[in-house]
Amino acid sequence: MCKGAVLEQLGDVLRYDVWITDLLGQLRIFSIKSLNDHHIEEGIGFDGSSVPYFTDVNYSDFIAKPDMSTLRTYPWLVNGKKVAFVIADVYEGYTLRRSPRDPRWVAQRLERDLERRGLKILVSAEMEFFLFKKDSINSIPPLPLERDSGYISVKEGYFRAPPLDQLYEYRIELFKALDKLNLQPHKDHHEVAGGQIEVNIKADFPVRMSDKIQILKFAARQIADKMGLIATFMPKPVIDDNGSGMHIHMSLWRGNLNLFYDSEDEYAGISDITRYFIGGILEHAEALSAILAPTINSYKRLISGYEAPVYVCWGRGNRSAMIRVPIYYRRASKQNVNRARIEIRCPDPLANPYLAISALVYCGLEGVDKKIYPGDPIDDNVYHLPRGVREEMGIRELPENLKEALDYLENDGFLRKVLGSELIDAYIELKRKEWRDFMRTITRWEYERYFFA
Repeated sequence: MCKGAVLEQLGDVLRYDVWITDLLGQLRIFSIKSLNDHHIEEGIGFDGSSVPYFTDVNYSDFIAKPDMSTLRTYPWLVNGKKVAFVIADVYEGYTLRRSPRDPRWVAQRLERDLERRGLKILVSAEMEFFLFKKDSINSIPPLPLERDSGYISVKEGYFRAPPLDQLYEYRIELFKALDKLNLQPHKDHHEVAGGQIEVNIKADFPVRMSDKIQILKFAARQIADKMGLIATFMPKPVIDDNGSGMHIHMSLWRGNLNLFYDSEDEYAGISDITRYFIGGILEHAEALSAILAPTINSYKRLISGYEAPVYVCWGRGNRSAMIRVPIYYRRASKQNVNRARIEIRCPDPLANPYLAISALVYCGLEGVDKKIYPGDPIDDNVYHLPRGVREEMGIRELPENLKEALDYLENDGFLRKVLGSELIDAYIELKRKEWRDFMRTITRWEYERYFFA
């Protein structure tokens, strides 16, 4: 379909929002009245230096070039009219070189590299987040919806039904919106914590799945706002309950063949390629943490007892491990062959999806290339294993905080190579500033603990 026909299909549109994603994974949006051929072919200029760590002020003329395959309208009206949005790729002005700090470019390079190898990867995400009433932020710490009214106690929310499930109507509205946005949602439910939701969207290729994650988060926040609520993707907003993850599922394909499946494997129906792929991810687990768990708050989620991984290991159906091999079905039907996959459980929803997915796939592919053995699978509840037993089994721990994770990332030559030195350096600098800002902050906990000591 030609560009003009695509625009005509949208009908009467009030304006066009242009989306880009910064290093942190946060959306940056500007709006234009119309989308013409010049915008589509040449791009739209903007000040790249005002996007943190995108570029310096003395080289700030950047271009956002719309990816017309992402053009669509929001599933709500503004002043009675439709508003369209499009996701853009970022270029440096004049040279027209792709910006090495554009996270979407990293995922696009990954797909290009996979194509050269005759491979493709399918990725899906389980997105978890909390809902709060707007006035709840006036109290510190705030309590999420349902906990604030006593409807649901700590760790008592999983699969709750209405009327205890106070999130049901919100989930219906969100699911309808995601459907209209063509995100292909296929499941949603109440999660373990009060006020917590999980939404699953159908597997797709890395760039499109990353786009979908950004769209989902935007829609979740907008719909919550219209209902007088706040949707937060903060990994650990409640101290005594489960945090929110962004569990990433992956399977590797050559044509129509799922390379992760092996009908002869008695343990989990997975191939040696799957094991090597897992081995590559586990090899870089500590450095990956800086990308998959990218905030100070992330490491308050990654503690024992809250279904978030702390230990670097893998196993079938084991949610205490960093990587789980789902084993819901054993019968070797065509559908089950297609379902063979791995789940990486440490990412959280504040991770930049373009960087997180790309980093995981690149590490997995290195594992396949080098035949990195992931160690024996762990079927025990790793949270309950004594430290001495874990050490004997060779089970490492993920970093305890963001600073430690950044130290690992800085020294990981492979991730620097595949993601790009310029992007890694900018990302680390940005995150180290975040750590320094936190270390200078005097928290309420410190006043309560030390003020009268």
